[in-house]
Parts: sequence; structure tokens; C-alpha cells
Amino acid sequence: MAFLYNLAIYGYYFLILIASLFNKKAKQWIAGRKYLFNHIKTAIGKEQNIIWFHSASLGEFEQGRPVIESFREKFPKHKILLTFFSPSGFEIRKNYTSADYIFYLPIDTRKNAKKFIKIIKPKLAFFIKYDFWFNYIDALSKADIPIFFISAIFRKEQHFFKWYGVWFRKNLNKISYFFVQNNESENLLNSIGIKNVLVSGDTRFDRVFVLAQQKKPFPLIEQFKQNSEVFLAGSTWPPDEELILDLIKSNLHDLKFIIAPHETHKERIDSLIKNINTKVLRYSEATDKNINDADILIIDSVGILAHLYQYASIAYIGGGFGVDIHNIQEPVTYGKPVIFGPKYHKFQEARDLVKLGGAFSISNINDLKIITNKLLKNQSYYLKCSEICKNYILEKTGATEKIIKQINKFYEYKNH
Repeated sequence: MAFLYNLAIYGYYFLILIASLFNKKAKQWIAGRKYLFNHIKTAIGKEQNIIWFHSASLGEFEQGRPVIESFREKFPKHKILLTFFSPSGFEIRKNYTSADYIFYLPIDTRKNAKKFIKIIKPKLAFFIKYDFWFNYIDALSKADIPIFFISAIFRKEQHFFKWYGVWFRKNLNKISYFFVQNNESENLLNSIGIKNVLVSGDTRFDRVFVLAQQKKPFPLIEQFKQNSEVFLAGSTWPPDEELILDLIKSNLHDLKFIIAPHETHKERIDSLIKNINTKVLRYSEATDKNINDADILIIDSVGILAHLYQYASIAYIGGGFGVDIHNIQEPVTYGKPVIFGPKYHKFQEARDLVKLGGAFSISNINDLKIITNKLLKNQSYYLKCSEICKNYILEKTGATEKIIKQINKFYEYKNH
């Protein structure tokens, strides 16, 4: 199995290399790893007090961010090394001030893993949610460096729990501690003999709660909104936008719309705007003179969506007509009822909120119109849904504190 895993890693690298000839993101992925070890050696030098945090992309980084910042506060003498697998994380957070060093993660070959660990010599290694790179895990384990997974989540259909998953289970046993999101994950790990588990919850709730308490103003968005109700569709894909455009045509309650596509490159934005027949404006072109004329605002920049949900009356989260919905916690923390497509069952918070009545799954345009109309027409119903969302976030905060407390115990045990 190790041979097949390594073969797959090299195969993946070859495919990315080919894709980089015509795909911008793949090109960034390759370019970011050019001379990477030289950059790491030069930056780190002889530093011997490093804590390594790794996240796959931007979403996982935001999930781990509360732990990074709390760790830095609790253990200020350590240097924080942050790595990303994807350009969508690295390019947006490469100047993140709570990390001392930020790099792409070298691809997970045995040689790279050994070389990387030899250079950085981390005291501890943290992986956020699910990025299982088994050569890195093996290299860390052989170097006797503790490995932790933050906000991990497991499902019974994963290969770890199948008859053919012996090799994968063996590698899981090299992890020092799992901080998991729910009891199901704990039970699954226990079922394969892994007991070093704590149900700490999802650290993302801590992150979004802080965002809501420290609202960042956007004067142009405030001017766009004025006294109107705003329907904000975030992280959308074309199937989501087909429904949103139908909703726009129905002109329910004189709504204003903000659409933030998951991909923001020019071709994608141009394609979306071409299908809109009413007054539409790109956020990058908005001024205090032209924004009052727009009924639809297209967010064509990255890194601000999480803050914009404060201006929404209703939030729609994209992805549910594709592979999976995107993060719903950001609008929920502002008390905004959330709508999304049918593919949401992998996310505990989505399942919980649908059951509680703070979120709604739709399958077609009629579903979308009915729910939108009910929320906007019935104020008491809207306020009830909003309260459900706020309370849900409050009940779920505290994962970061549990993790830091356990890490502190680990330190005390290790130093005795």
C-alpha cells in the first residue's frame, strides 16, 4: 500500500505539472514550490524552537486560526511556521502576522518529508481537519515529534474504517492526539483501537464568533444596502447562480442582491454578468457615485466575504448542487437564516440547523422562492430563525480553549 500511495503522489504531481501549462491555480502551485527548500533554509536558519501548523487551504486555515493565535499567546517563546497545500490559502494569507514563517508544503514524497523535518525540526506539528500526508506523518513519528490533528472529523465510509484500510489505520496510530468535532468521530476512532481522542468541537465556531463581535465596516456596502433587504449569495457556482438569477427576475420584496462567486477571475465574473439583465456593478468598480444605481453587486475580490454577511437579510451558500456546500458558519454567527442546495449532509452544523429550523435546503427555484418569501413576509418567523442561528453558534464555541488546555497538559507531562 505504501508503494501505491507514493505512486499516487508522483502521479498527482505530474498531473498538476501538465495542468500548470494552462491553469492559473496549478501554475501558482508549481511556481510556489520552486527552490522552496532554499527559501525555507534561508528564512529559518538555525531556529530551534518552531511549532508547525499545516492547513490545506484558506478554509482550513480559518478553522485552525484560533488555535494558532491562542498558542502564540500561551507560548510566546515559540516561532510559528505555517504551511499551505493550496494557492488559494497561501496567496491570501502569505502575510498573516501571527505566523513567523509561511510557506507552501513540499509535495509529500519520502525524500521531501525527511528533508523538511530535518530543516525545521519542529517541537510539535499540527494538522488542521483532514490533510493526511502519510510521509510527513511517518517522518515526524520517526523523529519522535508529537503530531496533533485539530477539528478532525471522520465518517464511517472513509477508507480508514474499511477492510482494505489496514495501512491507513497503521498510520493513524502514529498521531499523538486527535481533537475531533463530534462523538461519531471519537467512536469511529475508538472502534479501530485509537483512544487518544478528545471531542473538542469545531474551532471554526470560535473564529466566526470573534468575527461577529469585531465587525469590520464597509461603507460602500452600507451605501448599497441603505434601507433595503439584501439577499447575499456567497461561494456560488453556476448551478446556484441559475436559481439566484431566477429569483432576481421575480423581484420579490424589491430585494437587493450581493453575489460572491467562489471563483473570482475575470472570465468567471464576465460570464455571470452577461446573464444579468438589470443594474449590476462589480465591487472593484464601485464608488460612492455609482453604487446607488445598482440593484446587484458582484463581489470580484477575495478575503472579504466573511465580513459581508452582516449586511444580509438572508444568506445563500453555494456548492450544494455540486460536490458539497461551502461554509455556513459565517452567516449563521450574524444570525442570518441560511439557504443551500441538497448536498449538505457531510456538515454537522448544516444538518443540525436544518433540523432546528435556522437553515433550509432547497432543490429548485420554487423551494427558493417559497422560503425567501416566508422569511421576508413573516417578521416573527424570521426573528425566530435568526435567534436559532445565534444560539447555535454560542453553544458551539469553546473548542480552542479545550485544545490549548490539553496541549498545556501534554507539555507539563512531557517536561516532567
